[in-house]
Amino acid sequence: MKIVAADVIVSSPDRNFVTLKITTDEGLTGLGDATLNGRELSVASYLRDHVAPLLMGRDAHRIEDTWQFLYRSAYWRRGPVTMAAIAAVDVALWDILAKAAGMPLYQLLGGASRTGIMAYGHASGRDIPELFDSIRRHLDEGFRSIRVQTSVPGINAVYGVAAQPSATGQRYDYEPAQRTPLPAEEDWDTRAYLRHLPTVFEAVRAEFGPELPLLHDGHHRMTPIQAAKLGKALEPYDLFWLEDCTPAENQEALRLVRQHTTTPLAIGEVFNTVWDYQTLIREQLIDYVRSAVTHTGGITAMRKLLDFAAQYQIKSGIHGPTDISPVGMAAALHLDLAIHNFGIQEYMKHTPLANEVFRQSFTFTDGYLHPGDQPGLGVELDEEAAARFPYEPAYLPFNRLKDGTVHDW
Repeated sequence: MKIVAADVIVSSPDRNFVTLKITTDEGLTGLGDATLNGRELSVASYLRDHVAPLLMGRDAHRIEDTWQFLYRSAYWRRGPVTMAAIAAVDVALWDILAKAAGMPLYQLLGGASRTGIMAYGHASGRDIPELFDSIRRHLDEGFRSIRVQTSVPGINAVYGVAAQPSATGQRYDYEPAQRTPLPAEEDWDTRAYLRHLPTVFEAVRAEFGPELPLLHDGHHRMTPIQAAKLGKALEPYDLFWLEDCTPAENQEALRLVRQHTTTPLAIGEVFNTVWDYQTLIREQLIDYVRSAVTHTGGITAMRKLLDFAAQYQIKSGIHGPTDISPVGMAAALHLDLAIHNFGIQEYMKHTPLANEVFRQSFTFTDGYLHPGDQPGLGVELDEEAAARFPYEPAYLPFNRLKDGTVHDW
């Protein structure tokens, strides 16, 4: 079965998505997600101008060989643009293979290891009452695990708090990629954050009890010693995890955090290969792998990464915000269902416009996701609908400290 076409579709139904559609000489098609939030056109060009010509005439069944060819033949390896492009090809080929077999993809990955995939939702608020209302709404929607993000007194805008106004003056309820010609500037004060956050979790635990799994995302803003301090301060509130407590490009920094706290740690949503995790996994410095299938080389690479993590009792926590398209989300769910060391799946519901462009079969019931049993990924692209929503420039914000220094956002 030969590849005869590889088309790159850029569409913006409420936000920008990059989708690769591979077609074979037998008429089967496969989809891959290549979305890189705020840098979408770089991956679209990489695919269209450099990767697609290399795929013509290749055997669609040779998934491992194609992965190695794309990774090694370019000479310049790794990085989010390269790995998102490889991921799109990889997932599209798995989609084709599963369709050819007449099976949902998870069956080709060894079959289901569980009946459902526990998901967590994103609750937030500008104050405690608003946060409580958000948590209750998520519980009413069926979520049984909740990420908690909150505004901080003295800081104008904080990542993950949906009720805050954006640079365009509009509320965002999903991810804060704003349709502006330049990234919006936000402020940050780590000491204020460290003082405030434990009081928030104290209030949440007092209101919702000890059983509800609670998560929090530090979004790379702390130094290692600050992260250690926060992890220790949050221990009484029994977090499911503290995510991205410090930038982890320096993997050894997590040794210091681990020495000072038993709060479980999740890291990796900005990582792209297993090489980013070597020290973290081998020394058991984290508890959950946060990479996205879309940004980490696809199903082929993520399966190997999670098998490596399993040797050290480290579980999956695959990245799943709305800047991962329904195609990327479906790929994650098939992998989640099959692997043994599944932990939890991030889940943000896509907008009605996105669901119009991407017709999907996965379901969310009583706190659990399932990819469905349609052959392949279970997602189809409506290209006519996609064409109605052309690309629009959109950027994530960035942070400055009070003295004007650019800080991690």
